[in-house]
Amino acid sequence: MELKPERLDAQLAAGPLAPAWLIAGAEPLLLTEAADAVRAAARAQGYGEREVYEGEGQREPDWDALAASLRAPSLFAGKRLLELRLPTGRPGKEGERLIVEFCEAPPPDVALLVTAGEWSRKHGGKWSEAIARAGHVVVVWPVKPHELPDWIERRLRARGLSADRDAVQCLAERVEGNLLAAAQEVDKLALLADGRPLDLARMQALVADSARYDVFRLVDAAFNGQPAQVSRMLAGLRAEGEAVPALLGMVVRELLQGAQLARVLAGGGNLAGAFRALHVWESKQAVYRRALQRHPEPVRWERFVARAGEVDRIAKGRAEGDPWLALERLLLAVADARGLRLLAS
Repeated sequence: MELKPERLDAQLAAGPLAPAWLIAGAEPLLLTEAADAVRAAARAQGYGEREVYEGEGQREPDWDALAASLRAPSLFAGKRLLELRLPTGRPGKEGERLIVEFCEAPPPDVALLVTAGEWSRKHGGKWSEAIARAGHVVVVWPVKPHELPDWIERRLRARGLSADRDAVQCLAERVEGNLLAAAQEVDKLALLADGRPLDLARMQALVADSARYDVFRLVDAAFNGQPAQVSRMLAGLRAEGEAVPALLGMVVRELLQGAQLARVLAGGGNLAGAFRALHVWESKQAVYRRALQRHPEPVRWERFVARAGEVDRIAKGRAEGDPWLALERLLLAVADARGLRLLAS
């Protein structure tokens, strides 16, 4: 059956873990948290073994290995949670066949968790219908701008905090639709608010801007393909008196990681393994994947890194130009492949 995200915790607490789950949606934070809830319930119910099968780009998961694991008995007679990660939200014919066969007669000691990083009504099919019959389908739709204040208010309440409407609206404007940023701010407020209600003045004081924090959001906007947000955030940082060299360290770090991941993909390597080696958490992986879809060639990332060096020289007076304009052109090129022409000017 299809299960609304807000009902997930109650369903998991109601009884034995269902044998099949599909968690789908393009919002990384919501997807990760819903999948984590299923994993936690599985651990609590004795699912001591966990195996992960993941597709990368156009490459499908190892269906033969998954099929063998679905048929194999658990080691030491334990329960197993098998995870199938589908970044594109499509398992293909072979994957659909395996999922349907499993859901028709799931073993008592195996649960299947499928996560889909992209989702729309067109992504479903026999495989998702089979999961719905055997277990649950949870679709985490992106939070719309007008829904964000209510989402923040619910998250505050879940952390034992209360805030008036002006305070909530202040936080919503601060995070500009970035749910991960909102979640981080709420977690910070849980530590700083001392359990007292939050009004506008306290909210403004507790979520005061931090250049280190904002550069994370700035780079995420570029990698997520949001050029308008990049320009708006840069203008705000400049108006607040931030300096380009203070922002460049994180920008260069993220560009270098993008270049390293692009080289892994170009060489036919395992992107999931590269994420682990670079300590990229799951909620951030989708950001890199979106950027790599726009810029799959390693040479393009090397060009971005080289241009960042030019921005640094301009900012330090070693080359002519406006460092803010140069940084904006660089990040706009990352955000939109059509902006590459800006790097030639």
